[in-house]
Amino acid sequence: MEGNKEHLMSDIRTVLSDAENLLKQATSTTGEHAIELREKALTRLKQAKEKASDVQVVVVEKGKKAARATDDYVHDHPWTSIGIAAGIGVLIGLLINRQ
Repeated sequence: MEGNKEHLMSDIRTVLSDAENLLKQATSTTGEHAIELREKALTRLKQAKEKASDVQVVVVEKGKKAARATDDYVHDHPWTSIGIAAGIGVLIGLLINRQ
């Protein structure tokens, strides 16, 4: 899943770069060619938006799985969870008092 997210992010960067280049070309061009370049750039931006949406879905799903796993662990091991939370609290307290 991590590789999929990285691949999607790479695709988004590529599409945005292509759109940026097309828009730069469109600013120095006139007439029908400029319109065509702007339309291509808008298409690329739409593709980037769709890919960003795909990344969002991947990240949200991964977050939900992590939350479910944490919730299951806490329900299955309540005393261990309390001990871990207390230990982290003591550690943070020590670090704060040290400063």
